[in-house]
Amino acid sequence: MRVMDYLYTLSGFAVGAIVGLTGVGGGSLMTPLLVLVFGVPPATAVGTDLLYAALTKAGGTVAHGKKGHIDWAITGRLALGSIPAAAITLFILSQLPKGSNVIGHIISHGLGFALLLTAIAILFGRKLRDYATKHEESTLRQRYLGKITVAVGAILGVLVTISSVGAGALGVAALFFLYPKLSPVKIVGSDVAHAVPLTLVAGLGHWMLGGVDWSLLGSLLLGSLPGIWLGTQVSAKVPEHILRRLLATMLILIGGKLIAA
Repeated sequence: MRVMDYLYTLSGFAVGAIVGLTGVGGGSLMTPLLVLVFGVPPATAVGTDLLYAALTKAGGTVAHGKKGHIDWAITGRLALGSIPAAAITLFILSQLPKGSNVIGHIISHGLGFALLLTAIAILFGRKLRDYATKHEESTLRQRYLGKITVAVGAILGVLVTISSVGAGALGVAALFFLYPKLSPVKIVGSDVAHAVPLTLVAGLGHWMLGGVDWSLLGSLLLGSLPGIWLGTQVSAKVPEHILRRLLATMLILIGGKLIAA
């Protein structure tokens, strides 16, 4: 292995450990790390990270599914919006001029915007959930809940396809807001299950556009899988609120840098 491959693997381990500790941070940290630290082109970083997410979350979906932690109706509604939205977004990206910096600029700014939204979701997710619980009985809300879920899926589809960010923290925050009485474990399980087809479709689309580095993907997986396991093992010993605030602050700084670039 080259020295750079070892660095990719080490980075995958570090990000995996953070995901295991906090439950979020995969695409939010991996993609900007590849772009800002390793100089990977934005389109390649996003495409590679999307397939990385699809592979890592497939195992989580199997585990959650066996335990009955997935509400397949909610997952289906999200996918009904996100998969077509991802396909349309990929089509639009494919029509942009080849060899120009247009795609890179769109992805960089989209990534920065998605990181800021993710930071907000991490910081204010609990307050949004409390607000949703108080207003859950709204007739208008109940009548259009299914359609709103599909619309949220479409928004996630666009964000994830452009930036590889949003399937985790944003998806969970949205589901907590829409379904405040659903147990947290089912919220997470349903979000993970939805992320697999979305990131797979978006990742394969980026591959067709030439935006996937398979060697890089293998190096990241080699480090992230044991990292996730280790982070999960020690997560109970580290104050979660401190980790989440640090993560949110980091995402705000990174997101602001990408938008300003």
